Amino acid sequence: MNALQDSGIRVLVAQGPVLLDMHEDGIAHIRLNRPASSNGLNIELLRALHDVIMQCHGEPGVRAVLLTGEGKHFCAGGDVHDFASKGEGLAHYLRQATSYLQIAASSLMHLNAPVIVAVQGFAAGGGGMGLVCSADLVVAARSAKFLAGATRVGMAPDAGVSVTLARLVGLRKATEILLTNPVLDAQQALELGLINRIVEDDELQSSAFAWARELAAGAPLALAATKRLLWSGLGLGVEACLPEESRTVSELSGTADAREGLAAVIERRKAVFTGR
Repeated sequence: MNALQDSGIRVLVAQGPVLLDMHEDGIAHIRLNRPASSNGLNIELLRALHDVIMQCHGEPGVRAVLLTGEGKHFCAGGDVHDFASKGEGLAHYLRQATSYLQIAASSLMHLNAPVIVAVQGFAAGGGGMGLVCSADLVVAARSAKFLAGATRVGMAPDAGVSVTLARLVGLRKATEILLTNPVLDAQQALELGLINRIVEDDELQSSAFAWARELAAGAPLALAATKRLLWSGLGLGVEACLPEESRTVSELSGTADAREGLAAVIERRKAVFTGR
């Protein structure tokens, strides 16, 4: 028996872009595992994320799910270097990537167990912001930052953010966030209702696990039913928007503006959009 087993942790996925551990107190811990790329999303990671969420669906002992990112950042959004390398094939690539991201976000909403996301560094783009908006509860380190970012690179929001963000922070504020791409600090995110709690940076992991243990000790059927009722209030809106989001992202990713936006991020300069 290894040390993790001795400590009451069962390793379900030990390597790859997404890791999964099962704790004896009923907490499934999902970890995005591309720290060198700030957990940037590519198809490999998105497929793996979908797979581990499905494992959580199938594990009868899961009472709470904690989603974290390895390294300095929770998730910096799409892997812009990966996207830029696709050139004119980007639209086809993003059709696949967006589909996996949407399925992952929807699956988190449909899990019976409550989902907590813990954010350090940046939560950006459809990956970072999308997963934050798909969680039931969010705790952030004091130094955490939040950025929508899609329109900044000539794209549109995905992962259901065009619906969930407006329900969380209100239509006017969501419009401002999605159109102007401000970098929100943790305090601003808390005041807007994007997150639930702020903790000191060095307390993020322990605080997130403490909250997950609190939920895992609750009445699972009641928590699952309550979560279902809350999400069903906007579920039709989210589910209905996903095909249109996917079509829009794919359409925009084939434009010169999208290629320019990605190049500008990689080259750390201001994008020059031409409307083509």
